[in-house]
Amino acid sequence: MSETAENCTHNCGTCSANCGSRTSEPQSFLEKLNPASSVKKVIGVVSGKGGVGKSLVTSLMACRMRATGAKVGILDADITGPSIPNAFGIHDGVTVTQDGKLLVPATSSTGIDVISSNMLLENETDPVIWRGPVIAGAVKQFWSETLWQDIDYMFVDMPPGTGDVPLTVFQSLPVNGIIIVTSPQELVSMIVEKAVNMAKKMNVPILGLVENMSYLECPDCGKKIAVFGESRIEEVAKEYGIPVLAQIPIRPEIAKSVDEGTVEYVKADFLDQAVKAVEEAKEKRNRSEHEVQGGEHGCCPVLFCVAGIDLARCLNVLRHSLLACRKNLE
Repeated sequence: MSETAENCTHNCGTCSANCGSRTSEPQSFLEKLNPASSVKKVIGVVSGKGGVGKSLVTSLMACRMRATGAKVGILDADITGPSIPNAFGIHDGVTVTQDGKLLVPATSSTGIDVISSNMLLENETDPVIWRGPVIAGAVKQFWSETLWQDIDYMFVDMPPGTGDVPLTVFQSLPVNGIIIVTSPQELVSMIVEKAVNMAKKMNVPILGLVENMSYLECPDCGKKIAVFGESRIEEVAKEYGIPVLAQIPIRPEIAKSVDEGTVEYVKADFLDQAVKAVEEAKEKRNRSEHEVQGGEHGCCPVLFCVAGIDLARCLNVLRHSLLACRKNLE
């Protein structure tokens, strides 16, 4: 091992050595679609925490776009907690093309193409017990090894947080914009801020905010009741300069439709502005927006363009964690 390698801090921004680890040119991590597939726009549905209704928003947005006559697909990237197939009443497994090279998505009753990990399991209730890299690999395969035919709008339902899957989607798929889902609680500002900061670091356009469980409509007088407290969505949207696309009311019939697999027949007129935002999303992003520039974190751009920490610190934490595990085993 050379002296340079031994003394390497893995922070290219503080080093003048011209070694093999230095990445001088921007790198693109985009996964290519297979030649038989075609997808015009990719819209991610994200949130900084779980339980706010990302899958519901994904399902309803896909249905609304399908109602405009567009060809729509859903990539369920919530690998360990998939719920999209159930919302659409899809219980069959996936099939493959005649040559056995590509997965063929299931098609809902109104013509929405869906791919999900739940459709690969022998039993729908079987758990998916995979580690992060395997999950990230599955998301890439759903994109590149599935036959997506003439899709106008692809919605990607992501798991909560800012971990492996959102990072994989933002870097591997040509995301044209994201919708951030939240709820009317005190944590809303922090939830939105996490998603906003990640999107900015990854150069992903933010289409706007959707607040789920915003209010309950009195069936007698029509008064809006703030079941989970007064909404702060307008205040938060103004703080981050993001438009509010929708405030989804609490309606028992929506929950019932999802449970019964008939989400396609929900009247979601409250998503009109969100539909417009998706339609107006820039169809193609510049190649540079998908690239990660080497330099300060050039040795490992996949991780550190988001984390904002150098590799040496990360390896140090990992080493201590491994030592602690070893002591526990002893």
